[in-house]
Amino acid sequence: MSDAPALTVEGLVHSYGEREVLRGLSFSLKPGEVFGLLGPNGSGKSTVFAVLAGLLPCQGGSATWRGRSLLDSSAVHEELGVVFQTPSLDPKLTARANLLLCARLHGLFGKPARERADAELAAVGLSGRADELVGTYSGGMTRRLDLARALLTTPRLLLMDEPTSGLDAASTRDFWERLEERQAREDLSILVATHRPDEAERCHRLAVLAGGTVERVARPDELSALVGGDIVTVKGGDPESLKTEVAERFDFDAWTTGDELHLLTDRGHEQVPRIVEALGTGRLESVSLRSPTLADAFLKIVGTRLDVDLDPPKEQRRGPPFRRRRA
Repeated sequence: MSDAPALTVEGLVHSYGEREVLRGLSFSLKPGEVFGLLGPNGSGKSTVFAVLAGLLPCQGGSATWRGRSLLDSSAVHEELGVVFQTPSLDPKLTARANLLLCARLHGLFGKPARERADAELAAVGLSGRADELVGTYSGGMTRRLDLARALLTTPRLLLMDEPTSGLDAASTRDFWERLEERQAREDLSILVATHRPDEAERCHRLAVLAGGTVERVARPDELSALVGGDIVTVKGGDPESLKTEVAERFDFDAWTTGDELHLLTDRGHEQVPRIVEALGTGRLESVSLRSPTLADAFLKIVGTRLDVDLDPPKEQRRGPPFRRRRA
């Protein structure tokens, strides 16, 4: 993989009325790289996606693909493939008809179009269901067909906005395994906007979005390593009450999600017995130990959880942050 950027985004800005969503956002993507924009819903990921895909006008900044402007060149857009957050397929057409329609829209007709459609259907494992209506497909099958549509014109850059939204773990894994096989074979560059830690782990590098800018760019393992220590998760009773009790006895970073209390500590296997003894075994339903995830890393870096929606009032947006430590 070359170190010279294939896609360069500099100083991107965008507002919806008085609400400023992008504030000078910048990043670059290498040829053949899978690059992720990581942030919760409402963090501006979809706006970046829409501007780069030509769905929104650029209000400021620049984006270049292999030295040519991506924002005002139809020729450059011909090198793009796009997977939208909601599949852009006609449910009243068959899978084959959807792909042939896409081919026609890109000036591909007759036998070449049919051969290309058949090849893509085979690549995503849908040859046997090609003549069934898309409206009868499962969510995973629909996503695979949408990927085939995006790759039908052999793009060099693939833009994906929350591509596995609504899929279960098995369908998500299947989608990415097929995509990664294609990406490796064709040296395809991929930009994916996501809030899912499991999806972000598939990326070579990630840009952490915060406040309309890029807070940090690093490999997934480098981001997870910023947290340090282990995560002890405690379930039982009122998590906020448990958090207060833990704060009185231990010097742990602590936060709650739903009915669980999470504690960041060094040498977690040694701390678990102490935590159980302090809180009382009769009160606890379960205690588990795990390594930090990208969701934990995002919380430490930004102070906002990945599973929140940033559209509610500001006072509801932030979870209990990690204490800021030097990485």
